[in-house]
Amino acid sequence: MQPYTDEYFMNEALKEAQKALILDEVPVGAVVVAENKIIARAHNYTERLNDVTAHAEMQAITMAANALGGKYLIDCTLYVTLEPCVMCAGALAWSQITKIVYGASDKKRGFSIIKEPVLHPKTTVVSGVLAQECSEIVTQFFKAKRK
Repeated sequence: MQPYTDEYFMNEALKEAQKALILDEVPVGAVVVAENKIIARAHNYTERLNDVTAHAEMQAITMAANALGGKYLIDCTLYVTLEPCVMCAGALAWSQITKIVYGASDKKRGFSIIKEPVLHPKTTVVSGVLAQECSEIVTQFFKAKRK
């Protein structure tokens, strides 16, 4: 069995989402992979940094670019537990990332609500990897907030 599957790396992103949950951040986690190696791990940090742009994807893009020594993430894959928002999708387009794999869809703020293409034309997208697990952590977080 190949250990480096989309599910394997999405589980690593879920570990990052758990870290965000512990910090009372919206539990979204992300990892960036190059040559089957995780080069960046991140989670939402908007509350801690008091910064609306500190999404897991944005943190992961910066960390991956630093790891690679350049701003382009060609031949890299982002695994993220929630569909990237339009802001993050724009940043991912500028990074020229090769592939994005996300778990849960975001029907309110996900990039797919935009009718025009947002991502780089060469970027491939895979959705729904461990969707139930990825959706559940966010749903439970907001359910607890409404109590």
